[in-house]
Parts: sequence; structure tokens; C-alpha cells
Amino acid sequence: MRPHKLLGVLLSLSLVMAAACGSDNNNSSTADKGSSGGASGGTVTIKGGDAMKAILLPKCTGIAVFDQANQGAQEAAKELGTAKPQFLGPSSCDDPTGQIETMTNAATQGVDAVMISNNAGEQIQSGVDAANDADVKVVAWDSPIPSGDGESLFVAQVDFDETGTVMADMALKILGDQGGEFAILSASPDAANQNAWIKSMKTALEDPKYANLKLVDTVYGNDDADQSYSQALALVDKHPNLKLIMAPTTVGIAAAGKAMTDEKLCDKVKVSGLGLPAEMKAYTQSGCAPQFALWSFVDLGYLTYYATYGIATGQIKAEAGQKFKAGRMGEYTIEKDPTRDKGLRIVMGPFTVYTKDNVDQ
Repeated sequence: MRPHKLLGVLLSLSLVMAAACGSDNNNSSTADKGSSGGASGGTVTIKGGDAMKAILLPKCTGIAVFDQANQGAQEAAKELGTAKPQFLGPSSCDDPTGQIETMTNAATQGVDAVMISNNAGEQIQSGVDAANDADVKVVAWDSPIPSGDGESLFVAQVDFDETGTVMADMALKILGDQGGEFAILSASPDAANQNAWIKSMKTALEDPKYANLKLVDTVYGNDDADQSYSQALALVDKHPNLKLIMAPTTVGIAAAGKAMTDEKLCDKVKVSGLGLPAEMKAYTQSGCAPQFALWSFVDLGYLTYYATYGIATGQIKAEAGQKFKAGRMGEYTIEKDPTRDKGLRIVMGPFTVYTKDNVDQ
């Protein structure tokens, strides 16, 4: 209802008088909540108390790391006193249309935000646009929206350029200065994070110190254990001089480790990449997978939820320079994503490289 005209005039006069007297009361209440802590302000501590209905959308369900991310998101939601996020996703990483459908439907379900690990590449854009049209915030985690359009923020687990160097270093450590042939066993062809990591590894390999490492093939197991197992064995058949399978996917590396172990090929072909310690322990202790790396997916889900909640409730702005504190994860600063023409990111980190010395820890 519109206010009475006289009341409006009086209110306007009072605001003018307050400004003329140099009152600074306008800066106190919102700063406490964090809603005015833009790029030029200080660090905003994200606080609970506001409602948010959200969806956590993994590449697919039934994968341990995504279950861990959901665990972290649920932890954050409990701390902030909000409704638990819905954990929705396709049952298989094989078909990206499931993610597109979930994202598109979110626009009609009254949700405030969708947190997505993108497995549909550029195809996801139609769903992102539909969500944006319904004023649904889209925050990516683990795997970004390639264009950055319609994405408020990408919560990167690590610096993607660094990922390529970490994998190249592990390959060099395993194969030694003499090097040899290796192949990449990736997830799906449309997984933006996988493609970025492979690209960054190829860039890293241009350094002369990796001159004896020869990348001979890249194949895809679609984050399916059986497909990844078969692809690992096919690589050995196709490349008789293969010495290493590098799998930047937790499903792929575990499947490759099992395949080499089952076929008693570990003395000939080693395995490395990004894996879960619990799933890789036996292969690391046996020497089949001497080194692999990863980060905490529980922390990634937790941080993603905090950042999304801050943006959706207006406590922080999705703009470069915005600083905020996300619960137990501490302080972060939003920055331009250097790996994409558009897009903003925060980087969680760090990597942990696992060997037989620390895989039990």
C-alpha cells in the first residue's frame, strides 16, 4: 500500500536533515548483517537467520565424493539454521540431460539457489538461463559453467592451472627422468573441470623437465566404475609400451587401480591421478598407485553452501573484491576467474598428495 502523501513529505524532510547533520547511523545495521559489505568494504561474516531453499546438484548420484560434498552442505545448513538443501541429480554421469532437466525445473519449484557441479558442458546454459529468469541464484562448485554467464560464483576446489602441474609432477615422480608413455582416463567428455585439468596438464608438459613424458591417449569412463575399468584395460591393449594411467577422477583412478591389480599388471603399468584415500589405500600400499592427490569434498560442500547462502540472502555481493568469512573455513575473497573469459571464483585448496606414508592418516 502506498504511504500517505504527507507522511512521505515528512519522511523526505527528515532524511535530508539527517544527511545535513552528518549522521552515520545508516551504516551500522546492515554492516552487522553483512548486506553492505561489497568489494570496497571489509570482510563480511556470513550469519544465519534467513530462509533459503536450495538444490545441491552433483554430476550424478551414487559417487562417494559427491555424497561427501552433500555432507558438508548439510553441515553448513544446520549451522546457519536453514532448510536442508535437496540433493538431486541424475543416477548416471553418462547422460548430461538429467542435469539440464533438474536445472530447468528449479525455475518452477520456488527455490532460491542451485549449486551445481556441471557435467553438461555448454549444454547446461539453457537451464542456467531459465533459473536466472526465475531469479534463482546459480553457484557452481567442482565443475563450472564454461561461459560464466548466469553463474554468480564458482567455488573452485583448487586452482585449475595448478592441477595440471600437480599431475605432471606425480607422473614424473612415478616414471622418473627416463619418462615413458602415459594415458589419461577422464570422466565424461563434457565435464568442464576434467577438460580444464587435462588442458592445464598439457600446458605443464611443455616445460622441458617433462620432455620424456609422452601422452599417447585420452579416454572417458563417464564416472562409471565398469566403463572406467574396461577403458583402463583397453588402454593397455592399445598401447603395449604404456607405463602409467593418469585418472583425474576418483571413479576412474579406483577402477584403473582395480583393473591393473586384477590383471596383475601393476609392475608394468602404474596408476595415479585424483582419488579418495579410503578407496586408494590398498593400491597405494601395494605400489600399484604410488602417488595420487585430492582435497576435502566435505569442505567443498560446506564452503559452497555458505557462499551461496551469503549471495542468496544479500549478505555478500557476487563481485570481485568481496571478502567474506564462511564459518569454520575462514576468509575468502571473490576474484575474477583467470581460467575463463567471464566468471568469478573463490579457491578453496589445498591439494594433499598421498603416498604409502600418509594414505592411512
